[in-house]
Amino acid sequence: MTPAARLSAAIEVLSAIDAQRVPASNALKEWGTAHRFAGSGDRAAIAGLVFDVLRRRASSAWLMNEDTPRARLLGMLKLERGLDADAVAALCDGGRFAPQPLTESERAALTLRTVKDAPAHIAGDYPEWLDPQFAAVFGDARVEEATAMASRAPLDLRVNTLKAKPEKVLASMAHLGARPTPWSPIGLRIDLGADARNPGIHSEEAFIKGGVEVQDEGSQLAALLTGAKPGEQVIDMCAGAGGKTLALAAMMQGKGRLIATDHDKRQLAPIHERLSRAGVHNADVRTPRGDDTLADIDASADLVVIDAPCTGTGTWRRNPDAKWRMRPGALEVRLKDQNEVLERAASLPKPGGRIAYITCSVLPQENAEQVRAFVSRHPEFAVVPPEQVASVLWDKTEDFLAATLQSLEGLLMTPRRTGTDGFFVSVLRKAG
Repeated sequence: MTPAARLSAAIEVLSAIDAQRVPASNALKEWGTAHRFAGSGDRAAIAGLVFDVLRRRASSAWLMNEDTPRARLLGMLKLERGLDADAVAALCDGGRFAPQPLTESERAALTLRTVKDAPAHIAGDYPEWLDPQFAAVFGDARVEEATAMASRAPLDLRVNTLKAKPEKVLASMAHLGARPTPWSPIGLRIDLGADARNPGIHSEEAFIKGGVEVQDEGSQLAALLTGAKPGEQVIDMCAGAGGKTLALAAMMQGKGRLIATDHDKRQLAPIHERLSRAGVHNADVRTPRGDDTLADIDASADLVVIDAPCTGTGTWRRNPDAKWRMRPGALEVRLKDQNEVLERAASLPKPGGRIAYITCSVLPQENAEQVRAFVSRHPEFAVVPPEQVASVLWDKTEDFLAATLQSLEGLLMTPRRTGTDGFFVSVLRKAG
C-alpha cells in the first residue's frame, strides 16, 4: 500500500470507531480481516496513524475547525507528524486509493491555525469533564502534562533477576537498540517508530527463557517502592496477569511467601504460565471461589500490595482511545472498587506491616484523597514519608524525588516528569 492509501484506510478505521463506538484495536482487527491484501507493515502503519489521531483527537479537530475522521487525520499530520500543508496536499491528491484533495478551508487551516489559544482540555487532548481534576493535580502545567500523556510510549522491559543479569540481557538486545532505563536498575528501553510496531520481543531468547518481561518503567518502580524483601510474607491482592507479582518475586529472591490473588479469576489466567517461565517457586496463586481466600492471613502479612483498579489515566500513552471512552460514571465505580479492596486489606498486615497502595492514575480522587480517607477510617495506619519510600533507589533517590509530584500521601510519576506511565504510590505502615 502507498502512504496515501494508508491514510484512506486510517480514515476508514476512524469512521468505524465513531460509528460503532468500539475500541480502536477491535476496529483495526476488523479492517485487517476485511482487507487481507494488506501486509503486516501496512497494518502496523495504519494502526500507527489511527492511534496518533486518537492521541491528538481534540487538538486536531480544533486545528481543522471540523470534527470528522478526515479532519482529525489531517490535523494530526501537522500536529503529531510535523507535515506542512504542501506535504499533506501531496498525499491527498485524489489519485487511486488516496484521500480527496484538500479543500481551500483545509489548506488554510493547516497553514494558518494553531492550538496556541485553545482551551486547556483541547490543547492537552483530554476530555473536558476532567479539566478540574487535572487542574487540581497539575495546575497551570496541565497542558504540558497532558501533552506528554498523549505522546508515544517506548517499549520498556524488566530484567528478571531470578534468571538473568541486566548487563547480559542488554548485550543480547543491542541489535534492537535497547538501553538502560533512567530510574529502574533492572529496566531496559527500546524506542519505537511512528507505527509503534513491536520489535518481536517474544521471539527473543531472553524472553523465551524467562530472563525479561515487558513492563513499563513506572510499573517497575511502583513494585520497587513497595520495599518487598526476601523472607517476607507478601500478598498481591490485585495480581491480574501477574506483572507486579513477577517483579515482587524477583525482589524477594525466591525467599519467603508470595500470595497472588484477584477478585476476578479470569484476570489470573495468564499468571501460572508466566510464573513458571520466570522461575518463580515461592508463589501461591489463590483463585477466588466465593469464600475469603485470605482468611488465614489476617494480621500476619509483612506487606500487602494493592495494584488498585482505577481509571487508567496514567496509561493513556499506551491506550489513547481509552481517554475518549471514559465517562464520569467510570470514576465513581473505580472509587467504590478501591474502597472495597482497601477495607479488605486493612486487617491483613501484622503490627509493623505495610500496605502499598498503587494506581496507574493521575486523578486526585483515586490517589491522595483515597489514602487520606483510608487513614481517617483506620488511624492505626500512618503514611510512610515519600523520601523514605524512595530510598530503595539508592543513589537515584534525590533526583527521583525531585522529578515526581509529592504529597503527604505519596508519590506521583508522570510521562512529563519521570518519562514513565503515570503511577501513584503510597506506603502505609501499621502501628505496632
